[in-house]
Amino acid sequence: MSQAPTESPATGIHSPGAHAASPAEAFVEPLTDAAIAREEAHAAHNYHPLPIVVESGDGAWVTAVDGRRYLDCLAAYSAVNFGHSNPVLLDAAREQLGRITLTSRAFHNDQLGPFVEALAELAGKDMVLPMNTGAEAVESGLKVARAWGYRVKGVPDGLANIIVADGNFHGRTISIVSFSDDPTARDGFGPFTPGFRSVPYGDAEAIAAAIDEHTVAVLLEPIQGEAGIIVPPADYLPRVREICTAQNVLMIADEIQSGLGRTGATFACDRVGVVPDLYLLGKALGGGIVPVSAVVGNTDILGVLRPGEHGSTFGGNPLAAAVGRAVVDLLATGEYQQRADALGGRLETRLSALLGHGVVAVRTAGLWAGIDIDPRLATGREVCERLMRRGVLAKDTHGSTIRLAPPLVVSPDDLEWAVDQLEAVLHDLRA
Repeated sequence: MSQAPTESPATGIHSPGAHAASPAEAFVEPLTDAAIAREEAHAAHNYHPLPIVVESGDGAWVTAVDGRRYLDCLAAYSAVNFGHSNPVLLDAAREQLGRITLTSRAFHNDQLGPFVEALAELAGKDMVLPMNTGAEAVESGLKVARAWGYRVKGVPDGLANIIVADGNFHGRTISIVSFSDDPTARDGFGPFTPGFRSVPYGDAEAIAAAIDEHTVAVLLEPIQGEAGIIVPPADYLPRVREICTAQNVLMIADEIQSGLGRTGATFACDRVGVVPDLYLLGKALGGGIVPVSAVVGNTDILGVLRPGEHGSTFGGNPLAAAVGRAVVDLLATGEYQQRADALGGRLETRLSALLGHGVVAVRTAGLWAGIDIDPRLATGREVCERLMRRGVLAKDTHGSTIRLAPPLVVSPDDLEWAVDQLEAVLHDLRA
């Protein structure tokens, strides 16, 4: 599919209008400064946002307090895959808001069953462990893998180890940063959780060499997001699957950013025909409305958990379940995956033309791109600041890399316009 409809009641794909509606004269500096000052005075300084204050959003566009409109090319790190104010998802949320939003898992609710059934079917698995944030899904997956290792594989208590990849990003909890090699995430937060071994990303034989009799799982991002949209060799994940099967080790795929349509497939693992033992899902699963995450696997693995061993007051709440089920229904049509694939091809073509013109490398997977800017021209942050002034919101990472991940509802024309702005920024920098 190459062209999006203006609005589709079945899927909620819609476009709020052209980028020309962002007049520079609408900029009102005091409103932005005042809003940022209030946040800076009372919110912990664990982020360094671009100086824009968003107050509303529609489709792939957001509007700031100063009246200016911006094309969102980050989509909240893929949490807003289906667009801001998606009408189908908002309807699901509104309907449930008027009924009941939270019961805790001390009682059953009428939304959880349909949600986990639909998500399990989408993933081709038996069972779902519902949580809230992506980091919770990862922590839950680690606990499940260790429990499986002790209770099924027969690893002696306390000796389980899990293999991860260099350059990983799975969240910022203590256990997760324990196996990060990013000093910003790790330094100053020890002591760290033991039981993890890190090997080079993309090197399946390094995983094979690191496995021993106490290894219970291999945890990987099928495509590394925070590292700069690092796409591994095509034979990497299939070979990891073979190794895990042969060594009786669980393969855990962190699809929190890469899953649910972003790469042109339901899961990034689908692109190379791999089925992991556990999927870790989040971000887009909540439709950009509520935090929803999940561990999805078969009963022989997730069934190791017993009542009282793991839980969450909000995990599987009726509101989250209602929105999550609506998200699964959107994905079940296949339309979003097709859009990401088709538009991703256009994005790759346009970005590749910038190689040698201020760009030194481009990596894409569906509607997701990592762009390495020539560090002699500017940092990634500087490029994102210049893009913001032109009406495009993007995010830098690791010095000179910027990431593009627009909502999957973005129109072809708007996507082309965004690349036009990047091209103009690079031209200005090279002038």
